[in-house]
Amino acid sequence: MGKVDLRVGLGPLKLKNPILTMSGTFGFGQEYGRYYDLAILGGVIVKAMTAEPRLGNPPPRIAETPSGILNAIGLQNPGVDAAIAEELPLLQDLRRRGTVVIGNVSGYSFAEYTLVTDKLSQSGLVDAVELNISCPNVKGGGLAFGTHPDTVYKVVSAVREVCEVPLIVKLSPNVTDIAEIARRAVEAGADILSLINTITGLAIDAKTRRPILSNVTGGLSGPAVKPVALRMVHEVAQAVNTPILGIGGATTGIDAVEFLLAGASAVGVGTANLMDPLAAVKIVQGLEQFLLDQKIASAAELIGGLII
Repeated sequence: MGKVDLRVGLGPLKLKNPILTMSGTFGFGQEYGRYYDLAILGGVIVKAMTAEPRLGNPPPRIAETPSGILNAIGLQNPGVDAAIAEELPLLQDLRRRGTVVIGNVSGYSFAEYTLVTDKLSQSGLVDAVELNISCPNVKGGGLAFGTHPDTVYKVVSAVREVCEVPLIVKLSPNVTDIAEIARRAVEAGADILSLINTITGLAIDAKTRRPILSNVTGGLSGPAVKPVALRMVHEVAQAVNTPILGIGGATTGIDAVEFLLAGASAVGVGTANLMDPLAAVKIVQGLEQFLLDQKIASAAELIGGLII
C-alpha cells in the first residue's frame, strides 16, 4: 500500500486501514479466507455470539429488495463457549499480523449480555467487544434494548463492569433521536460507537399475499440504507466526541470516503460481502486509489472533513 498512509485510530484500537468486515455477513472469517488473505483488512468483526447455541429462525430468512436485502437470521451461532474453544483461536494469526479481531455480543436479557461479554473479555482472543443492542428484551416486553435511552444506559453500564477490552456499542437506527441514544451509550462507558444496524422492513409476496420472511419482518441492509447511515453518522459525530465505526451500504472505496467525511473513523462492510466475497478488499484498494488520485497523504485526513 506504500504511497499513502491508510492507518487510522478507532479509539484505543490502531488499524492498518479503516475497513472492517461486519458481524452477520462474515461468519468467523474462514470461508472468506479461501478467497484472500484476511490480514489485508483493518479488522474482522465475527458472528454474533449468545450464551447458548442458537439455530436461528426457520427459512426463508433472507429476501432481496431493491438495492438491499431483508434478513431475519435470528442470531444463529454456536454459542460463546464453542466460539472461544473452536472458532476464535483460528483468527489469532490475524491479530499477530496487525488485523484486529472483534467479538460481537447479543442477548435477550441483561444477564446474557454480561455473561457473554465477560467470557469474551477474559478469553484473550479478541481485541474488543461489539455490543449488539438491537435484540428484544424478553423480560421487558420485547422492546429492543437499543431503542430507549434509559435501557441503553442500563445495558451498557452492566456490560462495562465486566468488559476489560475496548467496548463498541452498535446503535439501532430504529429510534427517534439517534444522538440521544449515542449520548447515553457514551455516558454508560462506550469507548466506540458503531452505526447503523439494520432498519426494520417488510417484504410481501403479492401473489400469495403473505410475508416473504417466515419472521414477517426483517432488517434492511445494503446500498438502500447508505443515505440514512451517513445522516446518522454525521448526527452522532456532532453530538459526542467518541470514535465512530460507520456502517450501512458501503460497497466501494468512494462509499468508504463518504463515511469518513461524515465523521466515522473506520468503515464496516456488511451486505457487500454477500454480493462479492472480495468486496472488502476492493474497498480497501478503492480507498487507496482515491487518496492517490486526490493527492491526500493519509486516510485519517478525511475523518470529519465534510464541508457544510
